[in-house]
This record gives sequence, C-alpha cells and structure tokens, in this order.
Amino acid sequence: MRRLHAQAVRDSVTLVRRVTPDALSRPTPCSAWSLGDLLAHMTAQHRGFAAAAHGQGQDLAHWAVRPVGEDVVAHYGDAAEKVIAAFATVDTPDRAFTLPEFTAAKTFPAARAIGFHLIDYVVHSWDVARTLDLAYEPGPELLRAALPIARAVPDGDSRLAPGSAFRPGLAADDHMGTLEKILAALGRSPDWRSPLSSGADDAGAVRGAAPHDSTC
Repeated sequence: MRRLHAQAVRDSVTLVRRVTPDALSRPTPCSAWSLGDLLAHMTAQHRGFAAAAHGQGQDLAHWAVRPVGEDVVAHYGDAAEKVIAAFATVDTPDRAFTLPEFTAAKTFPAARAIGFHLIDYVVHSWDVARTLDLAYEPGPELLRAALPIARAVPDGDSRLAPGSAFRPGLAADDHMGTLEKILAALGRSPDWRSPLSSGADDAGAVRGAAPHDSTC
C-alpha cells in the first residue's frame, strides 16, 4: 500500500510541475475551488497526514490551508515527499492516526489512513489533469488497489453536507474503465471538461460541475 501510495502522490507531483502562475485561477472539477485553491488543499493534506504518521495529527496547525504563493510547485513537491517519507516510518498497519478533519472522536489504523490518502491523490491527480487539459493514466496496479477503497467510502445524503469531500456516487457500467469507475463512485463525472478547454462545450462543463460541494 505504501508503494502504491507513493506512486499516486508522485503522479500528482508530475502533473503539478506543469502548473504555471496564470493557471492558478482556472476552474476545477471541485466547483468551489480554483486550481490555486485545490493545490492549497492538497498541500495542506500532505502536511496533515505526515503529522498524523508522526503522532502529531491532533495539532490542527498541521492541517491549516495556506494561500499558494509564487513557489507553489516547489512547496507542493516538498510536502508530497514529506508525507511519503512519514508513511515510510510507519512500523505496523495498526499504528493509530489522528485525523481531525475526519473526526476527533476516534483514531484510524495506519493501513486505512494511508488508503484514504491514496484515493484522494488518485482523484486529485485527475482533477489537476482535467483542469490543465492533460492526460492522466495511472498504472493498472494502482487503479486496482484504488477501486475498492473508492467503493468503500460511505455514500448517501452525507455527501451533500457542507465540507463533504465527495459528491453522491454516479451510475457506473461495465463499459467504464477502472479510473472512470473510481471517479463515478466518488461523485466525479468522468466527462468533466474545463469550460476553458478547447474540447469542452457548455453542456459538458455543467455536467461535470459539483454544485452541492463547498469543497471537493
């Protein structure tokens, strides 16, 4: 799981390296967030999960979202490597992770927490790729590991609540690829295209939006 997690995170780093300052205002599949907002969230999550791996996840300062600056690509890459390194220190799959953004009422075993972070970065890599109109093709082993994690995320009305990480799941069929099934399970429309993309029309952009989400 750690090896595949590192692959998912480094895939995101490869995509983020393509970000230019003028792209930070672009709309993303997360309806309330620009690309700059999304990258600020992604960077903060790396720092928070790294702190949790070191037994410091209860400190909300580690989860604080900071506005991106001119060095957004470098800061993102640094945070990504820190969470990979932090997960490498985990010596047992049962090590307790405190994840206050999920709940302060309990801790999560390391194996589950790493799975949470893995699925986030498969999906957020797709978010970044679509925002920039780039290809995103995760390895088949990573996708096979990510699909059951995506399907295990509780669905229902709770996903309509403010701050929910995902929209209610969308219908999937056997003709979809594995990545498309993951996206649909977590409420992302695989058909989403940026309204700024040369390949998108207004209808496509509306289909892909997430009107009920304050985050994504």
